[in-house]
Amino acid sequence: MHGKRPSTRRPAARGPKTSWEGVARWYGKHMEKEDTVQDAVVLPGAERLLSPAPGKRYLDIACGEGAFTRLIAKKQGVKVAGFDASPSLIERAKKLFPHGDYAVADARKFAAKYPAASFDGASCLLAIQNIDEIGPVFADAAKVLKPGAKLVVVMNHPAFRQLRQSGWGWDENRKLQYRRVDKYLGAYDVPVQAHPGSAPDVVTHSFHRPLQAYVKALAKNGFSIVDLEEWTSHKTSDSGPKAKAENAARVEIPMFLALVAKRS
Repeated sequence: MHGKRPSTRRPAARGPKTSWEGVARWYGKHMEKEDTVQDAVVLPGAERLLSPAPGKRYLDIACGEGAFTRLIAKKQGVKVAGFDASPSLIERAKKLFPHGDYAVADARKFAAKYPAASFDGASCLLAIQNIDEIGPVFADAAKVLKPGAKLVVVMNHPAFRQLRQSGWGWDENRKLQYRRVDKYLGAYDVPVQAHPGSAPDVVTHSFHRPLQAYVKALAKNGFSIVDLEEWTSHKTSDSGPKAKAENAARVEIPMFLALVAKRS
């Protein structure tokens, strides 16, 4: 009896651990929905902070399916580029906006794809918390940005929105909703199941780190923080016995943090 011939096929190349390739289809459909936090809070806030100008070129780091590049490209004369580790999301970005300059790349090593000091600004929106090493991201951003250019980074607020280590609580005596934080200074990796019931092995990763980690990493790579904003959810509760308390807490506890840093 003859044994099987050894396979000559090479194993498929694996993307970075932080890639959202496994959930690209779900994410694409999510971004089509109305009234998402991206559309209502994150994208317009980031556009305001970045202030894209005609004739200038901007890079969106870990751009996903290109929602932010499409938004800022609506301003006449603004040139956009974006990259992501997920080939499926980049394919979708190209279909949605053929005029964009999109590429597949790892956010921890992308500078070689672009000329040095070729961008007038850059953004990284709700992605930095999904990248295991932030130092290389900021190092490469500094290489491709012009001196004095802005880098806008938006993330889940590290002090109030840590996966599995924070949540809403209810004080029955005071009749108020509060935010509980169980862990903050320690850094940790949280695997997040995208489809717990149907595909429990498909996960994304969220990396919690305290605010000081971002500040130090930016400073180490030649950036100065020039602005900081904390954004709350746009959602409101319009019914139920706790609606008033929920709305009061919602406008006081920010869920997102935006940093604006300038390259030296």
